[in-house]
Amino acid sequence: MRPVYNSRDISYKDPFGAVCCGQSVTLTLRPDPAEGFTACTVLLQQEFSGKQQEVSLPAVADTFTGCICAPEQPELVWYAFRFTRPDGCYVYLGKDGYCDGWPHRWQLTVYDPTLPTPQWFGDGVSYQIFPDRFCRLNVPDANGMVGHRVVHRQWDELPVVGPNATGRVLNNDFFGGSLNGIRSKLSYLQSLSVTTLYLCPIFESESNHRYNTADYLRIDPMLGTEEDFRLLCQEAKAHGIRILLDGVFNHNGSNSRYFNAEGFYPELGAAQSPDSPYYDWYRFTCWPREYDSWWGIDTLPAVEENHPAYRDFIIENENSVIRHWLRAGASGWRLDVADELPDDFIAQIRSVMLEEFPDSILIGEVWEDGSNKIAYDQRRRYLLGGETHGLMNYPFRTAALNWLTGGDAADFREEMETLRENYPRPAFFSCMNFLGTHDTPRILTVLGADRVPETKPQRAAYALSAEEQFRGISRLRLGAMLLYCFPGSPTVYYGDEVGMSGFEDPLNRQTYPWGRENSSLLDFYRTLGHLRRHRTSLQSGDISYLRAEGGILAFLRHTEQEQTLVVLNACQEARDVTLPWDHLLATDTLTGQQFFTWNGALHLTVPPMSGLILA
Repeated sequence: MRPVYNSRDISYKDPFGAVCCGQSVTLTLRPDPAEGFTACTVLLQQEFSGKQQEVSLPAVADTFTGCICAPEQPELVWYAFRFTRPDGCYVYLGKDGYCDGWPHRWQLTVYDPTLPTPQWFGDGVSYQIFPDRFCRLNVPDANGMVGHRVVHRQWDELPVVGPNATGRVLNNDFFGGSLNGIRSKLSYLQSLSVTTLYLCPIFESESNHRYNTADYLRIDPMLGTEEDFRLLCQEAKAHGIRILLDGVFNHNGSNSRYFNAEGFYPELGAAQSPDSPYYDWYRFTCWPREYDSWWGIDTLPAVEENHPAYRDFIIENENSVIRHWLRAGASGWRLDVADELPDDFIAQIRSVMLEEFPDSILIGEVWEDGSNKIAYDQRRRYLLGGETHGLMNYPFRTAALNWLTGGDAADFREEMETLRENYPRPAFFSCMNFLGTHDTPRILTVLGADRVPETKPQRAAYALSAEEQFRGISRLRLGAMLLYCFPGSPTVYYGDEVGMSGFEDPLNRQTYPWGRENSSLLDFYRTLGHLRRHRTSLQSGDISYLRAEGGILAFLRHTEQEQTLVVLNACQEARDVTLPWDHLLATDTLTGQQFFTWNGALHLTVPPMSGLILA
């Protein structure tokens, strides 16, 4: 039975998904003629302007079809339909079907296409590094550095787990990874086909995670110097790799040049005097000990992003933080907790980047569908053309993990098609896709562990059994195939490619196991990177789902010149799958195995927890 309306089918809504400002959209509805509807009206409401509109759709045979025009300014438009019965009564149609009252509406994202989105990020492979834990060349001396740092002598020691004797989590144990250490591994990253290197914060800070910035214009001395950073960018570029920096602009450190609670810096900080030039950057409720902070953590005082001096320092002035590090060689920024930055603050960053560095990329940390996100009672505008180019794709991770651990592939398809429908195409193809980050437990542990121990010490001592290891790696290989074949930039958290394990922070931030890698898994990631680098259909091709049912997920990535068919089986048993294929032959790019078509179809037997990438 045909649907009355399907927003994802261009025979009902053309074009698919988000549209440009002012673009015409054709809507077609096909109700059952037995309903006898005499009229159909599309009801439109604009999110930001509040404007409401009703547009009549003319009857054509058994259908109602007509055009609406998208607003001339970026908008979220919510729409539903109203049918008129022969007796003059109304019935409404929304996403949940017919109803008598106001229905659940469809979303139409209207964006400004005039600000370009660099293609290099979404096409390529990204790699995330927690700088303190990737590679060190020598054991550093922490004397004279901000904070009370403790340096591990042995690279393979566990990080300090849990609070100290006073109940505080200090994050002050360092391993001494450095920028020059990263630079020494550029050939390794190139072997993984990495094109974007995303670095967690590298600016001076008292904590090993460095999300409590102490000086935005200085590289943390344990990592190196600004000259080391410039050299890293130069040599990375020679390896075909760009650098993406982590910008933490919603808050900084209490022990910083600006707040200076411990008096480490010679300047007068906000915690020392209301006469400090930085005093108005913060929101004190009772100076100096009570102030707004990120999630109530007193070492992370929140800044007033709307204060002109702060904006000037971060964004606008000639040597602003944004400009300085892009001039030093970075190719873009990832905005930490973008939900907690004002829209116009993000737009200002984008404007400066476009003005001076038009090929740079701006990615936001958002954990949900960023096209309709509400944060602090405000509907956000990240993806409407004037703010971020793309977002971290936590919805991809959630949907992928659900499927890999026994969920229905139909749910994965629904979640991802919702994003594809809601996101402007440039933004969807610029998503930072991943299976794990510094904020999540290690993906191998998530996919393999039978249980999560109750306490952190127990989780620190937990080692995956051989059975858990086998299960985790089998699922990880399958998840990696999905990651590398999906639209957006596949992003690998350092060490996932060699089988690092561990529960939540700090166990997901252990040191890279140089010399103790899972070589088989590493080779697999290298093969996937090679495929991504050489197949344009995997970089920028459209996606069409051929099957999404139970453990079977099959989709086609296609351009006019090339097709790649991805067939994945998350079941514990082999599955027979028949799929359409327009060519005589299909070759599995991972094994070289060849399959012949029969009557325009491929008949495949896919082993358990395995997949095929067919060309």
